[in-house]
Amino acid sequence: MEKDTVKRIGIIGVGEIGRAVVVGLCDGGDKSPEVFLSPRGARTAAELSECYEGVQVCADNQAVVDRSEMVIIAVRRQDRHEALAGLRVDDDKIVVNVMAGVGNDDLRQILATGAPLVRAIPLPAIRERRSVTVTYPSHPVVDSLFERLGGVLPVADEAAFNAFSVLTGTLTTHYSYLATLTSWAIGHGIASDDADRYVRSLFQGVGRALSDENRSLHQLAADHETPNGNNERIRTTWFTPANSEALNKALNDLLTDLK
Repeated sequence: MEKDTVKRIGIIGVGEIGRAVVVGLCDGGDKSPEVFLSPRGARTAAELSECYEGVQVCADNQAVVDRSEMVIIAVRRQDRHEALAGLRVDDDKIVVNVMAGVGNDDLRQILATGAPLVRAIPLPAIRERRSVTVTYPSHPVVDSLFERLGGVLPVADEAAFNAFSVLTGTLTTHYSYLATLTSWAIGHGIASDDADRYVRSLFQGVGRALSDENRSLHQLAADHETPNGNNERIRTTWFTPANSEALNKALNDLLTDLK
């Protein structure tokens, strides 16, 4: 293959992340690689092959491996033995492991291959090429792929990788927080559609402010808060030291499990 590029990508496990990879690559405007999808996640795979020229669904996982230079493994952790057992992966392939909580030593044992294995944490926003992907170990071809999909952050060791993996575990908590705010407003007589629209608008503004990398997160918080104001009151009465300690404990417990 050409330096730092790949022309044929296989994806085993076509769920949310597999779909995001395909959409990010094929909607990017540049020439897209050929993409070969496993039949696992049949409906999603079929939809993607209908939408994008050069995306094909293979008869089985071995066909995905055989036709690809790079293979992205995106099955659920609990399904890895069933999905991957017996696969032949030649040493000249590149394998990208996006299975949460599955280390490369575990994956190499399953695949019995000498091919380079790279762990990655792609998020759904790669479909819009707006999300940074953490990788370990750094590999020029893999890093180039994720740079194209919104940015790449190679890390030095698996301990750092696991810490970043823990951070991704906080996403649905954020959505639940917003849903709780909406429910509170509805409970105080606000129409459901109005509450939903306002909360979304409020925090989309927060998202836009986050793009200002000249200000630290602490500075952004300070800039949105006035002494004795409403924001300070909620922060100091709800997000107390005990609340912060509980969050830290939850993060540490997850990190322990990932190790």
